[in-house]
Amino acid sequence: MLISDLQALIEKMYSEKDRARGTPATFLWFMEEVGELATALREGTPQETAAEFADVIAWLVTLANINDVDLTATLQEKYGRGCPGCGKLVCTCESKS
Repeated sequence: MLISDLQALIEKMYSEKDRARGTPATFLWFMEEVGELATALREGTPQETAAEFADVIAWLVTLANINDVDLTATLQEKYGRGCPGCGKLVCTCESKS
């Protein structure tokens, strides 16, 4: 599934509820899913972890939809030509870890 397909699917399935809920409440749901992903990464099964990744992406797409962000275009613009920092396909920026 392409990101654009997922964004359209989420819009079709949930748009009315998502827009009524608004950005602040949707962001809280997104953060709850990020927490569930953290727990799954620490102690979940591979299936539980995979499902939480899907939930996090779905809620991120929801936030993009209700804020009128085209994720495909935005990702292409920011990362399509390489690292936003150094501009290279294989990043040569100084590590921040």
